[in-house]
Amino acid sequence: MKKVGVAILGLGVVGGGTFKILTEKKEFFKKTQRLDVTVESVLERDKERAIRAGASEDIIAGNIEEVVSNPNVDIVVEVMGGVEPAKTFVLKALKSGKSVVTSNKELFAKCRHELEAEARKNGAGLYFEATCVGGVPIIRTLIDGMQANEIASIKGIINGTTNYVLTKMTKDGLSYEAALKNAQDLGFAERNPAADVEGFDATYKLSILASLAFHSDISIGQVYREGITAVTAEDISAGAEAGYVLKLLAIGKKSEAGVEVRVHPAFIPVNSGLAGISDSFNAVLLNGDSVGEIMLTGRGAGALPTGSAIVSDVIYAAKHSEDFRAPLFSDEKTEKETPVVSDFISARFVRLTASSSASVGKIVSAMEKSGVSVKSIKEKAQSGGVEVTVITAPAKESAFKKAEDKIASSCGDVKIVSAIRVEE
Repeated sequence: MKKVGVAILGLGVVGGGTFKILTEKKEFFKKTQRLDVTVESVLERDKERAIRAGASEDIIAGNIEEVVSNPNVDIVVEVMGGVEPAKTFVLKALKSGKSVVTSNKELFAKCRHELEAEARKNGAGLYFEATCVGGVPIIRTLIDGMQANEIASIKGIINGTTNYVLTKMTKDGLSYEAALKNAQDLGFAERNPAADVEGFDATYKLSILASLAFHSDISIGQVYREGITAVTAEDISAGAEAGYVLKLLAIGKKSEAGVEVRVHPAFIPVNSGLAGISDSFNAVLLNGDSVGEIMLTGRGAGALPTGSAIVSDVIYAAKHSEDFRAPLFSDEKTEKETPVVSDFISARFVRLTASSSASVGKIVSAMEKSGVSVKSIKEKAQSGGVEVTVITAPAKESAFKKAEDKIASSCGDVKIVSAIRVEE
């Protein structure tokens, strides 16, 4: 039976979950995988936290050098988060010839070329299933399960925090602020939630997923990003009346014009597959030319779901040789050769206020003259005027910007309250 030694860098929530799975399922892995997996070393600056997680004092390392020089360690698991010192530690592990498993989406999205080059140079493995969508095996699906397909699109809910917040706003009618506080109280959102609610987390993930799906190199700077902080309960209620549910979507599409990559809130039909993904759950829709559409769904975060993805990579690394390893990503020099469509096309759900019904015609005229067709329009009397809801046909971003400018300049009594994209 093959013996496999593992080191874990960081014993926080995810590291603790990984440690728990590796230690409690030791006999299970012997029986089902024919592998004797042992945690040989842990690196955690808070020694008491390491002990609370179950680590014995004899395996707690004092520094990264102790970890990479340990002859019993074959695989290093990095679950520290952030770019530094995680990057330095990962590079040291790879330089020592040890395979690395990481859940660090920010590090991987920003530094994947450097990490992969070091891994190939030293014959080490580099695995990152847990960087995207928690326990959902999306990375392995893209790398090992979709080889017969040219992928046309990827669309998903890939951030559990924002999905939980939007679910509470939708089902309970909470304000954004109240829903966020509820998420923080339950541990679904950080005290500083910016990475999630501003869309950075989903952007890191989409950069990785789109690069794999489209055999391109999509940097995080090429992904259009818009968070959920401006969304109101009134937006969600108005959308529900029209048969829509609001989600923070990550979208990647491939066409003759190039690759389209964007993260933003969007209304989707209430009867669509993604509309039923609630709370902290995640889901990804892939569309391949051979298999058609498939959807993967599951918990997108948490100690055990993410730990499950990490341990899956540990098992995979232990069972596969790195003698032949095709490049996972295109060379970073090709990034400039990957045309990214910035003037993408989508419909809009627009809420406006006006002093009277007489302004409705002006709104429609301004949109039509800007190249934005109106599919439906609804007006409702309110104190001091009318509330107008417009659903448009798909149009380019530039056309919507032109329409907004025209409304501002020619419809003095009209105010655009919100304009949210629609994905049918």
